[in-house]
Amino acid sequence: MQKKLLLRIASAASGTLGLGILVYALFPIFSYEYIAARDYPQLLNPVVEKKGEPLGTVLAESDFTKASNWFPGAKKKEDFEESKVSFYTISIPKLKVENATVAIGGEDLSKSLIQFPGTANPGRPGNTVIFGHSILPQFYNPKDYLAIFSTLPSLKKGDEITINYDGITYRYKVETLFEVLPTDLEVLEQGFSDSYISLVTCVPPGHPLKPRRLIVRAKIVPF
Repeated sequence: MQKKLLLRIASAASGTLGLGILVYALFPIFSYEYIAARDYPQLLNPVVEKKGEPLGTVLAESDFTKASNWFPGAKKKEDFEESKVSFYTISIPKLKVENATVAIGGEDLSKSLIQFPGTANPGRPGNTVIFGHSILPQFYNPKDYLAIFSTLPSLKKGDEITINYDGITYRYKVETLFEVLPTDLEVLEQGFSDSYISLVTCVPPGHPLKPRRLIVRAKIVPF
């Protein structure tokens, strides 16, 4: 009788633990979805198919530590201004990101942030597009490039971002946050009215399919 009782207790404890782990993993995703539905109610374009497959299938088979998989179909512009440096650093005080490395035209997001090739160099007119990986926000670590943008959605209008590029420090302030689908390549476009940066990560953070892209756009603060 006592043995059966112990087995029941162990079974109940195991079930409770499993449920707790499931809630721990899924709550941040559902919480983000609620906030996103409120703050980013419209995407810029509908889900499309690629080579006859639903976009979700294509994304599920992608390795998102590779920057080239984030926007299927995006191509490097051949007429962009070549940078005389290969790396620079970015700091985001609110996220405790300090002097994180950005590789220009790199590929491996587990080793650095990546500036998408063909986008403006920092401080220049245009749009500097920087990719950063994300995981479940409870595992956020500003020094781990696989987790570095996990709390990017917590940025607000007016938050400051600094970039040190080729010995010059540029200050930017966040202007807007919005979501797009991986098929929307307009976020990589330039336009030269001013100098902007666009920080990009997959959302919801921790979602296995990485279905959308969060864009945090900031404008340069004049010297």
